Amino acid sequence: MASSGCVALRMLYLVFLRLLGLLLWLSRSEDAKDVELLALRHENTVLRRRLGVRPRLTWPERAVLAALARHLPGPLRRHRLVTPATLLSWHRRLVRWKWRQKPARTGRPPVPEEITGLILRLARENPVWGSTRIQGELRRLGHRVGASTVRRILRSAGLGPAPRRSRGAPTWREFVRAQAGGLLAADFFHVDTAGLSRLYAFFVMEVGSRTVYILGVTAHPTAAWATQLARNLLAGLGERASGFRYLLRDRDSRYTQAFDAVFTVDGIEILKTAPQAPKMNAHAERFIRSVRAECTDRILLYNEQHARHVLIEYGAHYNTGRPHRALYLRAPADDPDVIPFPAQRVHRHKVLGGLIHEYRNTA
Repeated sequence: MASSGCVALRMLYLVFLRLLGLLLWLSRSEDAKDVELLALRHENTVLRRRLGVRPRLTWPERAVLAALARHLPGPLRRHRLVTPATLLSWHRRLVRWKWRQKPARTGRPPVPEEITGLILRLARENPVWGSTRIQGELRRLGHRVGASTVRRILRSAGLGPAPRRSRGAPTWREFVRAQAGGLLAADFFHVDTAGLSRLYAFFVMEVGSRTVYILGVTAHPTAAWATQLARNLLAGLGERASGFRYLLRDRDSRYTQAFDAVFTVDGIEILKTAPQAPKMNAHAERFIRSVRAECTDRILLYNEQHARHVLIEYGAHYNTGRPHRALYLRAPADDPDVIPFPAQRVHRHKVLGGLIHEYRNTA
Protein backbone atom coordinates (compact mmCIF):
# COMPACT_ATOMS: atom_id res chain seq x y z
CA MET A 1 0.00 0.00 0.00
CA ALA A 2 2.85 2.42 0.83
CA SER A 3 4.69 1.70 -2.44
CA SER A 4 1.54 2.29 -4.53
CA GLY A 5 1.04 5.65 -2.77
CA CYS A 6 4.62 6.68 -3.61
CA VAL A 7 4.14 5.72 -7.25
CA ALA A 8 0.97 7.80 -7.49
CA LEU A 9 2.69 10.78 -5.88
CA ARG A 10 5.65 10.51 -8.23
CA MET A 11 3.32 10.31 -11.23
CA LEU A 12 1.51 13.45 -10.15
CA TYR A 13 4.85 15.18 -9.70
CA LEU A 14 5.99 14.24 -13.20
CA VAL A 15 2.69 15.36 -14.72
CA PHE A 16 3.07 18.67 -12.93
CA LEU A 17 6.56 19.11 -14.32
CA ARG A 18 5.38 18.29 -17.85
CA LEU A 19 2.53 20.76 -17.64
CA LEU A 20 4.82 23.46 -16.29
CA GLY A 21 7.30 22.82 -19.10
CA LEU A 22 4.46 22.94 -21.62
CA LEU A 23 3.34 26.35 -20.35
CA LEU A 24 6.87 27.70 -20.56
CA TRP A 25 7.24 26.24 -24.02
CA LEU A 26 4.06 27.90 -25.25
CA SER A 27 5.31 31.26 -24.05
CA ARG A 28 8.39 31.05 -26.23
CA SER A 29 8.72 32.00 -29.93
CA GLU A 30 8.39 29.49 -32.78
CA ASP A 31 12.07 29.80 -33.81
CA ALA A 32 13.26 29.07 -30.30
CA LYS A 33 10.97 26.06 -30.13
CA ASP A 34 12.23 24.65 -33.39
CA VAL A 35 15.85 25.10 -32.35
CA GLU A 36 15.18 23.39 -29.01
CA LEU A 37 13.42 20.47 -30.67
CA LEU A 38 16.34 19.96 -33.06
CA ALA A 39 18.81 20.13 -30.17
CA LEU A 40 16.80 17.60 -28.14
CA ARG A 41 16.54 15.20 -31.09
CA HIS A 42 20.27 15.42 -31.68
CA GLU A 43 21.05 14.84 -28.00
CA ASN A 44 18.67 11.86 -27.97
CA THR A 45 20.40 10.37 -31.03
CA VAL A 46 23.85 10.84 -29.46
CA LEU A 47 22.72 9.28 -26.16
CA ARG A 48 21.26 6.23 -27.88
CA ARG A 49 24.46 5.75 -29.90
CA ARG A 50 26.69 6.06 -26.85
CA LEU A 51 24.66 3.93 -24.48
CA GLY A 52 23.81 1.19 -26.92
CA VAL A 53 20.95 0.02 -24.69
CA ARG A 54 17.45 1.17 -24.12
CA PRO A 55 17.08 3.38 -21.04
CA ARG A 56 15.16 1.94 -18.08
CA LEU A 57 12.10 3.98 -17.22
CA THR A 58 9.99 3.87 -14.10
CA TRP A 59 6.29 3.17 -14.30
CA PRO A 60 5.26 6.84 -13.72
CA GLU A 61 7.67 7.94 -16.46
CA ARG A 62 6.28 5.34 -18.84
CA ALA A 63 2.70 6.44 -18.12
CA VAL A 64 3.52 10.11 -18.82
CA LEU A 65 5.36 9.31 -22.07
CA ALA A 66 2.53 7.05 -23.20
CA ALA A 67 -0.03 9.79 -22.57
CA LEU A 68 2.00 12.45 -24.41
CA ALA A 69 2.81 10.15 -27.37
CA ARG A 70 -0.87 9.88 -28.23
CA HIS A 71 -0.91 13.57 -29.28
CA LEU A 72 2.16 13.47 -31.54
CA PRO A 73 1.88 13.19 -35.34
CA GLY A 74 2.42 9.76 -36.83
CA PRO A 75 5.93 10.40 -38.27
CA LEU A 76 7.18 11.67 -34.90
CA ARG A 77 5.85 8.66 -32.95
CA ARG A 78 8.30 6.34 -34.70
CA HIS A 79 11.25 8.27 -33.20
CA ARG A 80 10.00 8.21 -29.56
CA LEU A 81 11.18 6.03 -26.74
CA VAL A 82 7.60 4.89 -26.22
CA THR A 83 6.54 3.14 -29.41
CA PRO A 84 3.56 0.79 -30.00
CA ALA A 85 5.94 -2.15 -29.58
CA THR A 86 7.00 -0.69 -26.24
CA LEU A 87 3.38 -0.42 -25.12
CA LEU A 88 2.72 -4.03 -26.15
CA SER A 89 5.78 -5.26 -24.25
CA TRP A 90 4.58 -3.39 -21.16
CA HIS A 91 1.20 -5.04 -21.50
CA ARG A 92 2.72 -8.51 -21.80
CA ARG A 93 4.78 -7.84 -18.69
CA LEU A 94 1.66 -6.81 -16.79
CA VAL A 95 -0.14 -10.00 -17.87
CA ARG A 96 2.76 -12.17 -16.68
CA TRP A 97 2.85 -10.34 -13.37
CA LYS A 98 -0.89 -10.80 -12.83
CA TRP A 99 -0.92 -14.54 -13.42
CA ARG A 100 2.25 -14.99 -11.42
CA GLN A 101 0.57 -13.31 -8.44
CA LYS A 102 -2.72 -15.22 -8.79
CA PRO A 103 -2.06 -18.61 -10.38
CA ALA A 104 -5.07 -20.34 -11.81
CA ARG A 105 -6.26 -23.29 -9.70
CA THR A 106 -6.73 -26.42 -11.77
CA GLY A 107 -8.38 -29.72 -10.96
CA ARG A 108 -10.84 -30.54 -8.20
CA PRO A 109 -10.97 -28.45 -5.03
CA PRO A 110 -9.10 -29.94 -2.07
CA VAL A 111 -11.05 -32.08 0.40
CA PRO A 112 -11.42 -30.33 3.80
CA GLU A 113 -9.50 -31.84 6.68
CA GLU A 114 -12.64 -32.70 8.64
CA ILE A 115 -14.03 -34.68 5.67
CA THR A 116 -10.69 -36.48 5.30
CA GLY A 117 -10.81 -37.40 8.98
CA LEU A 118 -14.38 -38.65 8.60
CA ILE A 119 -13.39 -40.85 5.64
CA LEU A 120 -10.54 -42.42 7.62
CA ARG A 121 -12.82 -42.92 10.62
CA LEU A 122 -15.45 -44.71 8.53
CA ALA A 123 -12.77 -46.92 6.96
CA ARG A 124 -11.24 -47.90 10.32
CA GLU A 125 -14.57 -48.50 12.06
CA ASN A 126 -15.91 -50.53 9.12
CA PRO A 127 -13.11 -52.70 7.68
CA VAL A 128 -15.42 -54.36 5.15
CA TRP A 129 -16.57 -51.06 3.60
CA GLY A 130 -15.13 -50.26 0.19
CA SER A 131 -14.62 -46.80 -1.28
CA THR A 132 -18.05 -46.79 -2.96
CA ARG A 133 -19.76 -47.81 0.30
CA ILE A 134 -17.96 -45.02 2.13
CA GLN A 135 -18.92 -42.60 -0.65
CA GLY A 136 -22.58 -43.56 -0.22
CA GLU A 137 -22.42 -43.08 3.55
CA LEU A 138 -20.86 -39.64 3.07
CA ARG A 139 -23.63 -38.70 0.66
CA ARG A 140 -26.21 -39.72 3.25
CA LEU A 141 -24.47 -37.36 5.67
CA GLY A 142 -24.60 -34.50 3.15
CA HIS A 143 -21.02 -34.65 1.78
CA ARG A 144 -20.36 -35.31 -1.90
CA VAL A 145 -16.95 -36.91 -2.45
CA GLY A 146 -15.94 -39.07 -5.41
CA ALA A 147 -15.04 -42.72 -4.97
CA SER A 148 -11.62 -42.10 -6.55
CA THR A 149 -10.98 -39.35 -3.98
CA VAL A 150 -11.91 -41.75 -1.17
CA ARG A 151 -9.48 -44.35 -2.57
CA ARG A 152 -6.72 -41.75 -2.81
CA ILE A 153 -7.24 -40.63 0.81
CA LEU A 154 -7.25 -44.23 2.06
CA ARG A 155 -4.13 -45.06 0.05
CA SER A 156 -2.27 -42.00 1.40
CA ALA A 157 -3.17 -43.09 4.96
CA GLY A 158 -1.87 -46.61 4.37
CA LEU A 159 -5.34 -48.20 4.29
CA GLY A 160 -5.83 -50.65 1.47
CA PRO A 161 -9.02 -51.90 -0.17
CA ALA A 162 -11.80 -53.38 1.95
CA PRO A 163 -10.75 -57.05 1.80
CA ARG A 164 -7.21 -56.18 2.85
CA ARG A 165 -8.34 -53.83 5.62
CA SER A 166 -10.46 -56.54 7.20
CA ARG A 167 -8.72 -58.60 9.88
CA GLY A 168 -10.56 -61.73 8.79
CA ALA A 169 -12.48 -63.44 11.58
CA PRO A 170 -13.93 -61.05 14.20
CA THR A 171 -12.53 -60.98 17.72
CA TRP A 172 -14.47 -62.55 20.58
CA ARG A 173 -15.62 -59.14 21.79
CA GLU A 174 -16.82 -58.13 18.32
CA PHE A 175 -18.64 -61.45 17.96
CA VAL A 176 -20.44 -61.10 21.30
CA ARG A 177 -21.48 -57.53 20.53
CA ALA A 178 -22.75 -58.44 17.10
CA GLN A 179 -24.70 -61.45 18.40
CA ALA A 180 -25.96 -59.79 21.59
CA GLY A 181 -29.56 -59.62 20.38
CA GLY A 182 -29.72 -63.40 19.94
CA LEU A 183 -27.37 -64.45 22.72
CA LEU A 184 -28.12 -66.05 26.08
CA ALA A 185 -25.45 -66.22 28.80
CA ALA A 186 -25.70 -68.78 31.62
CA ASP A 187 -23.66 -69.13 34.80
CA PHE A 188 -23.66 -70.19 38.47
CA PHE A 189 -22.68 -68.14 41.50
CA HIS A 190 -22.66 -68.97 45.19
CA VAL A 191 -23.82 -67.18 48.34
CA ASP A 192 -23.21 -68.05 51.99
CA THR A 193 -25.95 -68.04 54.60
CA ALA A 194 -25.79 -66.90 58.21
CA GLY A 195 -25.26 -70.54 59.24
CA LEU A 196 -22.18 -70.74 56.93
CA SER A 197 -23.86 -73.08 54.48
CA ARG A 198 -23.14 -72.44 50.80
CA LEU A 199 -25.93 -72.08 48.27
CA TYR A 200 -25.68 -72.05 44.50
CA ALA A 201 -27.81 -69.90 42.21
CA PHE A 202 -28.29 -70.50 38.51
CA PHE A 203 -29.28 -67.66 36.16
CA VAL A 204 -29.53 -66.89 32.46
CA MET A 205 -29.21 -63.42 30.90
CA GLU A 206 -30.49 -62.06 27.62
CA VAL A 207 -27.31 -60.24 26.60
CA GLY A 208 -29.03 -57.87 24.17
CA SER A 209 -31.59 -56.51 26.65
CA ARG A 210 -29.67 -57.39 29.87
CA THR A 211 -32.78 -59.11 31.22
CA VAL A 212 -31.87 -61.66 33.92
CA TYR A 213 -33.76 -64.81 34.95
CA ILE A 214 -32.95 -66.24 38.41
CA LEU A 215 -33.89 -69.85 37.66
CA GLY A 216 -33.12 -71.54 40.97
CA VAL A 217 -31.20 -71.67 44.25
CA THR A 218 -30.04 -74.88 45.90
CA ALA A 219 -27.40 -76.25 48.22
CA HIS A 220 -26.80 -79.31 46.03
CA PRO A 221 -26.68 -78.38 42.34
CA THR A 222 -26.75 -81.35 40.04
CA ALA A 223 -26.76 -81.82 36.28
CA ALA A 224 -30.38 -82.99 36.35
CA TRP A 225 -31.37 -79.91 38.36
CA ALA A 226 -29.66 -77.59 35.84
CA THR A 227 -31.29 -79.43 32.92
CA GLN A 228 -34.75 -79.04 34.42
CA LEU A 229 -34.16 -75.33 34.98
CA ALA A 230 -33.19 -75.02 31.33
CA ARG A 231 -36.50 -76.60 30.33
CA ASN A 232 -38.35 -74.19 32.64
CA LEU A 233 -36.57 -71.24 31.00
CA LEU A 234 -37.54 -72.19 27.45
CA ALA A 235 -41.09 -72.89 28.53
CA GLY A 236 -41.28 -69.43 30.09
CA LEU A 237 -39.84 -67.76 27.00
CA GLY A 238 -42.38 -69.45 24.75
CA GLU A 239 -42.25 -68.17 21.19
CA ARG A 240 -39.51 -65.69 22.11
CA ALA A 241 -37.09 -68.61 22.38
CA SER A 242 -36.94 -68.81 18.58
CA GLY A 243 -35.27 -65.39 18.53
CA PHE A 244 -32.11 -66.65 20.24
CA ARG A 245 -29.26 -68.24 18.32
CA TYR A 246 -26.54 -68.99 20.89
CA LEU A 247 -26.14 -69.95 24.55
CA LEU A 248 -22.81 -68.93 26.06
CA ARG A 249 -21.60 -70.98 29.04
CA ASP A 250 -18.42 -72.16 30.71
CA ARG A 251 -17.18 -75.75 31.05
CA ASP A 252 -18.77 -76.59 34.40
CA SER A 253 -19.45 -80.31 34.90
CA ARG A 254 -23.13 -79.60 35.56
CA TYR A 255 -23.54 -78.67 31.90
CA THR A 256 -24.09 -82.11 30.40
CA GLN A 257 -25.20 -83.30 26.98
CA ALA A 258 -28.78 -83.40 28.24
CA PHE A 259 -28.52 -79.75 29.25
CA ASP A 260 -27.18 -78.76 25.84
CA ALA A 261 -29.82 -80.83 24.07
CA VAL A 262 -32.58 -78.75 25.67
CA PHE A 263 -31.33 -75.73 23.70
CA THR A 264 -30.10 -77.39 20.52
CA VAL A 265 -33.54 -78.91 19.94
CA ASP A 266 -34.90 -75.36 19.69
CA GLY A 267 -32.09 -74.34 17.28
CA ILE A 268 -29.91 -72.63 19.92
CA GLU A 269 -26.23 -73.38 19.43
CA ILE A 270 -23.99 -73.90 22.46
CA LEU A 271 -20.85 -71.72 22.75
CA LYS A 272 -18.26 -72.78 25.33
CA THR A 273 -15.76 -70.37 26.80
CA ALA A 274 -12.09 -71.26 27.05
CA PRO A 275 -10.90 -72.93 30.27
CA GLN A 276 -10.31 -70.44 33.10
CA ALA A 277 -11.40 -67.50 30.93
CA PRO A 278 -14.30 -65.82 32.79
CA LYS A 279 -13.95 -62.65 30.71
CA MET A 280 -15.30 -64.54 27.72
CA ASN A 281 -18.62 -64.54 29.58
CA ALA A 282 -18.19 -60.99 30.75
CA HIS A 283 -21.88 -60.02 30.86
CA ALA A 284 -22.73 -62.85 33.23
CA GLU A 285 -19.68 -62.07 35.37
CA ARG A 286 -20.72 -58.42 35.54
CA PHE A 287 -24.17 -59.41 36.83
CA ILE A 288 -22.57 -61.56 39.54
CA ARG A 289 -20.51 -58.58 40.64
CA SER A 290 -23.61 -56.37 40.74
CA VAL A 291 -25.75 -58.81 42.71
CA ARG A 292 -23.00 -59.28 45.27
CA ALA A 293 -22.10 -55.60 45.65
CA GLU A 294 -25.69 -54.37 45.77
CA CYS A 295 -27.46 -57.25 47.50
CA THR A 296 -25.88 -60.41 48.94
CA ASP A 297 -22.83 -58.69 50.50
CA ARG A 298 -25.16 -56.30 52.36
CA ILE A 299 -27.73 -58.71 53.79
CA LEU A 300 -27.70 -61.89 55.89
CA LEU A 301 -29.36 -64.83 54.22
CA TYR A 302 -31.02 -67.19 56.67
CA ASN A 303 -31.66 -70.23 54.54
CA GLU A 304 -32.39 -71.45 51.02
CA GLN A 305 -35.93 -70.08 50.95
CA HIS A 306 -34.81 -66.65 52.10
CA ALA A 307 -31.98 -66.60 49.58
CA ARG A 308 -34.37 -67.54 46.77
CA HIS A 309 -36.78 -64.77 47.76
CA VAL A 310 -34.01 -62.17 48.01
CA LEU A 311 -32.42 -63.06 44.69
CA ILE A 312 -35.77 -63.16 42.84
CA GLU A 313 -36.66 -59.74 44.24
CA TYR A 314 -33.27 -58.36 43.27
CA GLY A 315 -33.67 -59.86 39.79
CA ALA A 316 -36.97 -58.02 39.40
CA HIS A 317 -35.25 -54.78 40.47
CA TYR A 318 -32.38 -55.46 38.05
CA ASN A 319 -34.86 -55.84 35.17
CA THR A 320 -37.25 -52.99 35.97
CA GLY A 321 -35.60 -50.42 38.21
CA ARG A 322 -31.82 -50.43 37.71
CA PRO A 323 -30.24 -48.26 34.99
CA HIS A 324 -27.61 -49.90 32.76
CA ARG A 325 -24.86 -48.06 30.92
CA ALA A 326 -25.16 -50.44 27.99
CA LEU A 327 -28.83 -49.38 27.66
CA TYR A 328 -28.12 -45.64 27.87
CA LEU A 329 -28.88 -45.61 31.62
CA ARG A 330 -32.27 -47.30 31.32
CA ALA A 331 -33.58 -50.50 32.84
CA PRO A 332 -34.28 -53.46 30.50
CA ALA A 333 -38.06 -53.10 30.97
CA ASP A 334 -38.15 -49.28 30.79
CA ASP A 335 -40.34 -47.51 28.26
CA PRO A 336 -38.01 -45.61 25.89
CA ASP A 337 -40.51 -42.74 25.65
CA VAL A 338 -40.29 -41.49 29.24
CA ILE A 339 -42.42 -38.49 30.18
CA PRO A 340 -40.66 -36.23 32.72
CA PHE A 341 -42.58 -35.66 35.91
CA PRO A 342 -42.24 -32.83 38.45
CA ALA A 343 -39.92 -33.58 41.36
CA GLN A 344 -42.81 -33.24 43.81
CA ARG A 345 -44.53 -36.28 42.26
CA VAL A 346 -41.54 -38.65 42.56
CA HIS A 347 -42.07 -41.28 45.25
CA ARG A 348 -39.49 -43.62 46.80
CA HIS A 349 -40.17 -47.35 46.70
CA LYS A 350 -38.18 -49.64 49.00
CA VAL A 351 -36.73 -52.91 47.69
CA LEU A 352 -35.52 -55.64 50.07
CA GLY A 353 -36.68 -53.71 53.11
CA GLY A 354 -34.96 -50.47 52.08
CA LEU A 355 -31.65 -52.02 51.06
CA ILE A 356 -32.30 -50.66 47.56
CA HIS A 357 -34.47 -47.72 46.58
CA GLU A 358 -36.49 -47.20 43.44
CA TYR A 359 -38.19 -43.95 42.44
CA ARG A 360 -41.51 -43.81 40.64
CA ASN A 361 -44.23 -41.36 39.67
CA THR A 362 -47.06 -40.97 42.21
CA ALA A 363 -49.80 -40.28 39.67
